[in-house]
Amino acid sequence: MEKPTSRWRHRLPRTPGRWAAVVAALAVLVGAGTWTAVADDSAPTVHRQDRMMKMNGVSVDTSYFTSGGTKPRPAVLIGHGFGGSKNDVRAQAEKLAADGYAVMTWSARGFGRTTGEITLNAPDGEVKDVSGLIDWLAGRPEVQLDAKGDPRVGVTGASYGGAVSLLAAGYDERVDAIAPVISYWNLADALFPDGVFKKLWAGIFVSSGGGCERFQKQLCEMYERVAVSGTPDAAARKLLTERSPEAVADRIDVPALILQGQSDSLFPLGQADAMAKAIKANGAPVSVDWIAGGHDGGDDEGDRVEGRVGDWFDRYLKQDKGADTGPGFRVTRTGGVDSTDGAALKRGASSDSYPGLASGGRKIPLTGAGQPPATGGAMNRPGTGGGQSAPAKNLTQTFRNPAGAGPPSVSAVPGIGGGLSQLSSLGVGFSLDFPGQYARFDSAPLDGAVHVTGSPTVRVNVKADQGDAVLFGKVYDVSPDGKQQVLPSQLVAPYRITPEEQGKPVELTLPAVDHEVEAGHTLRVVLSATDLAYASRAEPATYTVSLDGPLTVPTAPAVKTAAATMPWWTWGLPAAGLVIAAALLLTARRRTATPAPDPALTGVPLQITGLSKKYAKSADRYAVRDLGFRVEKGQVLGLLGPNGAGKTTTLRMLMGLITPDAGEIRVFGHAIRPGAPVLSRVGSFVEGAGFLPHLSGRSNLELYWQATGRPAEDAHIDEALEIAGLGDALARAVRTYSQGMRQRLAIAQAMLGMPDLLILDEPTNGLDPPQIREMRDVMIRYAAGGRTVIVSSHLLSEVEQSCTHLVVMDRGQLVQAGPVAEITGSGDMLLVTTGAEVAEPLVDKVAALPGIGSAVRLDDGHGLLVRLDGATASQLVAELVRLDVPVTGVGPHRRLEDAFLTLISQGSA
Repeated sequence: MEKPTSRWRHRLPRTPGRWAAVVAALAVLVGAGTWTAVADDSAPTVHRQDRMMKMNGVSVDTSYFTSGGTKPRPAVLIGHGFGGSKNDVRAQAEKLAADGYAVMTWSARGFGRTTGEITLNAPDGEVKDVSGLIDWLAGRPEVQLDAKGDPRVGVTGASYGGAVSLLAAGYDERVDAIAPVISYWNLADALFPDGVFKKLWAGIFVSSGGGCERFQKQLCEMYERVAVSGTPDAAARKLLTERSPEAVADRIDVPALILQGQSDSLFPLGQADAMAKAIKANGAPVSVDWIAGGHDGGDDEGDRVEGRVGDWFDRYLKQDKGADTGPGFRVTRTGGVDSTDGAALKRGASSDSYPGLASGGRKIPLTGAGQPPATGGAMNRPGTGGGQSAPAKNLTQTFRNPAGAGPPSVSAVPGIGGGLSQLSSLGVGFSLDFPGQYARFDSAPLDGAVHVTGSPTVRVNVKADQGDAVLFGKVYDVSPDGKQQVLPSQLVAPYRITPEEQGKPVELTLPAVDHEVEAGHTLRVVLSATDLAYASRAEPATYTVSLDGPLTVPTAPAVKTAAATMPWWTWGLPAAGLVIAAALLLTARRRTATPAPDPALTGVPLQITGLSKKYAKSADRYAVRDLGFRVEKGQVLGLLGPNGAGKTTTLRMLMGLITPDAGEIRVFGHAIRPGAPVLSRVGSFVEGAGFLPHLSGRSNLELYWQATGRPAEDAHIDEALEIAGLGDALARAVRTYSQGMRQRLAIAQAMLGMPDLLILDEPTNGLDPPQIREMRDVMIRYAAGGRTVIVSSHLLSEVEQSCTHLVVMDRGQLVQAGPVAEITGSGDMLLVTTGAEVAEPLVDKVAALPGIGSAVRLDDGHGLLVRLDGATASQLVAELVRLDVPVTGVGPHRRLEDAFLTLISQGSA
């Protein structure tokens, strides 16, 4: 099979009249589901079928995506992350469907519209549901079969969805390939590493599931028991292990692409290491990829990851032997800053095979260091060095576990560790270690750079004056002057050392990272008695730790970083000069200065004139063509159009993110260019805001405004919050918010500074009907103060109720613009109001009149909806008078949906 070129980027062009078929498809009901056609500006039509499936005692909400007729093709199942729903993976599903797969997504038990309790991927729960979905796929005529009842199928997903892909491969022999992303191998090891309770992440896990009561009873009881005691018991470990992929390790023998996050204190790299070793031992092809982000945040490398998953399935589902599945191991490395936009520069490093976490170990001697007494001193934050100098060979140190385990040391903070992780690769760090609560051992300054790839190890001897010793190990990269210490990926490893293990050497495995330590820097090993993310001992205790050997650092020598390209100025300036000169000669186009403000438009929020934007690498295909409209103060303007109409391209040009090929956009008289000062008067909500889950709503907004560098008094936070209507929820942590509350907080963030023009792209996505009504009220209240709102939405009924004006686009061009009443008021449907109730026999007589298509009585009986089919309004009135219908009024009546479909159908004819 020939491999498609440039996956997902160059697809079939639009065909004339395609949207007429799409509109017709919108109204078709198939079985228990609904078919919808979806597409982007250049993709083949993808059909989506939504249906509720009854299986295993629950109703499972599913979506099924296909394109290209009934030709047999492999299938892909995509699971979502914990706390999400099938909607989270819709974009990936559409891309894979456009690339020739039959794709199914679903909401797991207890999430979205799917019923049932959350069982954490129990074999007889969520895993059995996946087998039911595979059964359904086996009956589809367009799905390729390996045998009767056995479809060619791959499974992928992130986190919770990644785990179910592994479990499905272990429990259902029909699964042919998997691609788990930032997932777990053993959930007990993830939440109870070495017998220490990961309390912050466990709490977030339960909260994002909707609370303990949403879980299966035995899971809720287990969590509450461990959360109260702070110590996981054997029954808790057994319960989670039984629901983990490790329970079926010997049965997962299909090609596996394992993508794991470096910025991940929930499911660290060790989880991927365990799954890779087990699956490879079963004889299956395995490739491991360490991405930059993870559960703590950071860059999830979405496009690259989805592209690699697609290539993996091309090879092992489509059997395309020319598909490039990539190296056996790849890691994203960060170093340096792009001077153009301040973004961290990333490069890939790779090797033919996965090296594991202990390859190329280098032994680095350590010496001890004293520290201030527990009764005083400063926190060990960057810049303080964390302790006093001490004689060399101070290999035994004593420190305390404070009563109540407070104050705790700080390493990873769920939700923001990804950002800190990226900073750590640039030499910036954050950590807190309190004096008297840790032991510290330093290396000598390194005589050459060392790239750590894997898990360092160190042997120590630990004693506690009573009970278990609970310690947290981390390795710092310390600058030559000792003023800056960096904690790579903000990771820490917990240890529970029992009395039986104390008094003799134990090897501690430190966090797995990929981090370069420069020459002259020092490696510092810290063993702390506390950590914010974990449950430490509540009882005070004294610990004594002595070194029993060097620090062993894995260097993975076979992993080679891709060569850096030469700085562009070494070759780019001469070439650029030639290109620019040629362009000027061939096209006679000159760069012009930004046009002067137009005084006549200073009071007009937006005027677009002759706006055009061609598709990349196309000379004659337009995303937006000769678009023009005007928006006045106080309006709520709805931007409507089918997928591929050019709405998003228009909004991106309006926000200065991309430059038009022709025409201009003026906001309050000022021409829009990237970085134009007038953009400070524009607020936007495009893809939703990222909030720190542990902070309150108000704190998130304050932190965001501080990052803009603008004066606090200009934020108008209270005014924005009053319009958003969050009330007392502002004081609560964002992790406790519903989707609707998060959406309103995101809108409040867009309203900070009270911009005169507010742009909202699909603000009601993922909201239920009550939340949608609340969002409608937010938009109306904001515009009521004389400001302007532009909203792009596919919910026509909501646009009709919330917007004052509309702009309808199709295939990049303006179809119609004007007040909502004007657009919905034209047409052949008339509303007849009457002074008395209309009897049914009289309705039948009206419907039988010449030139009348239909007549329907209103719900209250005091009027009719009459569709004209040749007759005029005046002819209808005359006939109604003749029939003694007590008419009190006649006027046009049409829903926005009817008007929209009519306009688009006309535009596609």
